[in-house]
Amino acid sequence: MSMKEEVEVLRNVPLFAKLEPAKLKLLAFTSERLTYEPGQAFFQQGDPGDSAFIILDGEAEVMIDTPKGPVRVANLGRNEIVGEIAVLCEVPRTATVLAKGKTVTLKISRETFFRLITEFPQMSIEIMRELGRRIEKTNGQLRDALAKLRVQ
Repeated sequence: MSMKEEVEVLRNVPLFAKLEPAKLKLLAFTSERLTYEPGQAFFQQGDPGDSAFIILDGEAEVMIDTPKGPVRVANLGRNEIVGEIAVLCEVPRTATVLAKGKTVTLKISRETFFRLITEFPQMSIEIMRELGRRIEKTNGQLRDALAKLRVQ
């Protein structure tokens, strides 16, 4: 994937949609491109939250540990970001994220992420909106997952 294609993917991520193209290029350039094989973890629940990941190509699943074993709570695909909560809150990872197939990501360091927020206050508003949407979605998924556990 070329730098131009990476910038186009970043433009489609709600958190970065309003950033000017030059800043998106800088973000793509300063991020680390990583490829994961099927089943390989981006990170494990409990790991330190030192970076966020944007899925450029492929899919991933979000798993949380429960007393009865891991439960899938979300599927992620192209243009989605994961790991930003641990970066923003400086807490351990709240879930494990696994590649479903071959998956290509951009890994954004905590320092880069915070530099963007500082330089672009509008990005903070987008982060709040996206996190609000994600909390609502996650709450629904958790309710569904808990209901399934109770049935078993």
